[in-house]
Amino acid sequence: MPIPTDSILFGAAYYHEYQPTERLDADMDLMKEAHFTVIRVGESVWSTWEPDNGVFDLDWLQPVLDAAHARGIQVILGTPTYAAPPWLARLYPEINVHRSTGQPMGWGARQEIDYTHPAFLFHAERIIRKIIARYVDHPAVIGFQVDNEPGNEIFHNPGVFQKFIGHLRKQYGTVEELNREWGLTYWSHRLSDWADLWTPDSNAQPQYALAWRRFQAELTTSYIHWQAEVVREYAREDQFVTTCISYERPTAQDDALTSRLDVTAGNPYYRMQDHLALPAVAPTRQSWTTEGTWSLYATADRMFSSKQAPFLVTETNAQAIGHAHQNEPAFDGQWRQAAWALVSRGASMIEYWHWHTLHFGAETFWGGVLPHSLEPGRVYQQIKELGADFAAAGDLVTGLTPDADIVLVYSNDTNWALQENPQLPLPGPDCQPDPRSYQAIFDAFYRGAFEAGLQSRLLHAGQMTDLDPAEYAAAQPVLVAAGLAIASDAELLWLRSYAAAGGHLILGIRTGYQDQEARARLERKPAHLAEAAGLFYDEFSTLAGPVDVVAPSSSESGFTLSPGAAGARWIDGVQVQGAEVLASYDHVHFGRWPAVTTSEHGSGRITYVGTVPNEALARDIAAWAARQGSDWRPNADSQTVTGATSRSGEQLRFVHNWSWTPSSFKLPGAVRDVVSGESFGYGDELELGAWDVRVLVETE
Repeated sequence: MPIPTDSILFGAAYYHEYQPTERLDADMDLMKEAHFTVIRVGESVWSTWEPDNGVFDLDWLQPVLDAAHARGIQVILGTPTYAAPPWLARLYPEINVHRSTGQPMGWGARQEIDYTHPAFLFHAERIIRKIIARYVDHPAVIGFQVDNEPGNEIFHNPGVFQKFIGHLRKQYGTVEELNREWGLTYWSHRLSDWADLWTPDSNAQPQYALAWRRFQAELTTSYIHWQAEVVREYAREDQFVTTCISYERPTAQDDALTSRLDVTAGNPYYRMQDHLALPAVAPTRQSWTTEGTWSLYATADRMFSSKQAPFLVTETNAQAIGHAHQNEPAFDGQWRQAAWALVSRGASMIEYWHWHTLHFGAETFWGGVLPHSLEPGRVYQQIKELGADFAAAGDLVTGLTPDADIVLVYSNDTNWALQENPQLPLPGPDCQPDPRSYQAIFDAFYRGAFEAGLQSRLLHAGQMTDLDPAEYAAAQPVLVAAGLAIASDAELLWLRSYAAAGGHLILGIRTGYQDQEARARLERKPAHLAEAAGLFYDEFSTLAGPVDVVAPSSSESGFTLSPGAAGARWIDGVQVQGAEVLASYDHVHFGRWPAVTTSEHGSGRITYVGTVPNEALARDIAAWAARQGSDWRPNADSQTVTGATSRSGEQLRFVHNWSWTPSSFKLPGAVRDVVSGESFGYGDELELGAWDVRVLVETE
C-alpha cells in the first residue's frame, strides 16, 4: 500500500480526548503552523470508544478528523486493543496476563491482556470493526495502526500453556521425537505423555526455554496479523496497515511481525543532552531507551532491517521521555539532528510522542510538543523549524535507501536463548550473568563500525538464506556474524558460501556453537566454518576485566592496532591451522591464543575475532575490513557522515556535528543543500555550528 511521498510525514500523536479544555482549533492551527502533515489518533482509549459492554460512542473523533482534514493534516487511526476497559476486566478476569503460572499481574497499567483468549478476541474484533467501519472512508485517514507496542508480556496463562503443548505436538509429532530433539534424557526429563510436560516457571532446560520464547513470539505475530486482516476487510487500496513496534519487547520478533504489514513502524526513544555528544562522554547502557549517538543509528538500522525497506517513526522524543526523576529535554538543535539521522537511515515519517504533555496518568511527565501550560515554547519552536526543513526538502528525502559499508547479521533466536541462558558475565569480578549477552556482542561490532565512520545495515538471520550468497557478496562485501549462537546448518553454510564467493566474513564468539535447538554442536567450533577460517577452538574463558591485545611486527593483511585495543568479557582458545594472526593477547596465559585471525577462503576471506572487542579494537577491525570505503568520512571526532540513495537515484549526504564546539567539513564533491538551496563545490569547507546538521545532494 502506498505511503505518501510528497514530503516526510511529520507530526505527533494527538489525543484531544485527553485535553483538559476544549482547544481543538487552537491545536490544529499550531500544528499547521509547525508544518505538521500527520497525526496519530485513537489507539489508547477503548473505554471511550466502548464505555460499557456493547455500548458504543463512535462519533467523538469526527471533529478531530474534520479539523485535521481542513488543514491538510492526514491521520493514522489506531485500534485500541492494547489497553482493555475495566468492564472487560470485570466480565472476564481470566484474560489478565499471568506472569508466572497462577499469578495474574493485576490491573491498572496497560497490556495486561492475554490476547489469545477467545473472550478478549471476540470483544477486540467487535470494537475494531466498529471503529474502522465508522472512519475508513474519511478522507483524512491514510492508514491504520493495529494495537500498539505488542509483545510486552510473556504469557503463563493456563490456556496459553495448553496451546504450547498443541504447538509442540504439531512440530514434533510424538513425545519420543521431542525427547530426542530436546535431549530430555538429561536429569530424567523424558516424557511418556504430552501431559508430562512441566510448566515453564522453574524450567532449566535450554531447549525448552528457546521453544517457549519462540512460541510466545508466534502468538504476538499471529495476533497482529489477525488484526491486520480484519482491518483490511475495510481498508481502501490507498490506505496502509502497520503496528508500532517497541523493539525491546520480549515477544516482538520484528521481521516476522512486519511480514504481513504494509510498512514497518516503531518508536526509537533515546536519551538526549550530553548522551548524544561525540565523542561519547560516558559508557552507554541500552534498554528500551538507548544511550549514545551510535545506538540511535543502530535503532534506525534495525527498523530498516525488519522489511529491508523504509519505515515510519510512530513515536519518538518530543521532550523528556521518562518519569520526573529523569528529565532530559534536548539541547537546541538536537531534535533536528536526531530526526535527520533517522531520515538518513530510511525513516519516511517522524511523529512525536506526543502533542501535549499530559495532566494526569502514568505519563504525566513524559513531555509533549506543548508543555503543561499548553503554550508554545522552546520545544514547539525547535520542532517547527524542523518542520520547515522537511517542507523545503520535499520528496527528495522520502523513502531513502541508506548506504552500508558493513552488514551485521541479527538473530532474534540467539537473543532469546542468551536472555534465558546468558553466556557472558556482567563486567566486574562477581561473574553475574548478563541477560543482554547477545546485544553486548552485537553492539560491540556495530559501535566499532560507527566509531570508524562507517555505515551499517542489519540482516536478519532468517532473511539470509533467501538471498544468493554470491550476489550478496558482490553487493555487500563485508558481513559480520558475531554471537550467532543459535543457527541452522543452512545458515552457517550460507555464511561459508558468502565468503567463498568473494565476501569478507567477520565471525565473532559463539557463532556456530549451537544448533537451532540450542544444542551444543558436535563439530569443532565454529561449526561448518572452522576449516574455511583456518582455525578451531574447543576451550573458552570468561574474563573479569579487559585484556590488552598486541599486533605482530608485520602483517601481510595491513591490519594495525590503535592504543588501548583490548578484548573483553570472553576469550576463545583459538588454535590456528593456516590462518594469519592479526592480534594476540598481551597476557601470560591467554597470550598463547590469537585474538584476531584472517584467512583467505575461495574468492573471499574469513576473519575470526575470538573475544568481545572493546571500542578501539572493534573500530580497528571495521576500518581495516572496509578500507575501500567512500571518501565521505567524518573530518572531526564530533561528526558523523552518512549517505542514502533517493527513490530517483540521487545520492544524499547527511553531515552532523554532535557537539557544542563548531566544526568544519571539507567537501569531497559538489553538492547542494536540500534545505537552503545553497550550492558548494569540491573542496569547499562546510561550516557546522553547535548541534548542527546539513543535508546535501550530490550535483556531479
